[in-house]
Amino acid sequence: MKTIKNKTTQETHPLFPSGTWEGFYTYQMGPDAGQHAMAFSLNFKDEIITGNGSDDVGGFSWRGAYSKEGLVCTMTKAYATHTVDYQGNVDENGIWGTWTLDWMKGGFHIWPKANAENEVAKEVKKMEIKG
Repeated sequence: MKTIKNKTTQETHPLFPSGTWEGFYTYQMGPDAGQHAMAFSLNFKDEIITGNGSDDVGGFSWRGAYSKEGLVCTMTKAYATHTVDYQGNVDENGIWGTWTLDWMKGGFHIWPKANAENEVAKEVKKMEIKG
């Protein structure tokens, strides 16, 4: 008799969508911190995060874990020359938190690209209805 392994699919929780993401990191905290753009893909499956992308430092890959119950994630962003640890909280606006590298740290905020596009579409629709 053959045993059929349970194949899991992509995460279905709405706050952890696999696909294209974007966002920024900062070298300091607060409203005056300069934002450094990131563009990348993330895959959420079985509480594991993987992905890759690029920013002003260079190309990188992601590896980490997420919790649907705690709405948190921890990720490592690996460049060819070094790694950066990210710890974040998850809500309807994406993932936000703190990154650390040796003695340096800063903030970050990332979100699914589809969310940004949907928000623009909603605003356009509101303007059309008013106009």
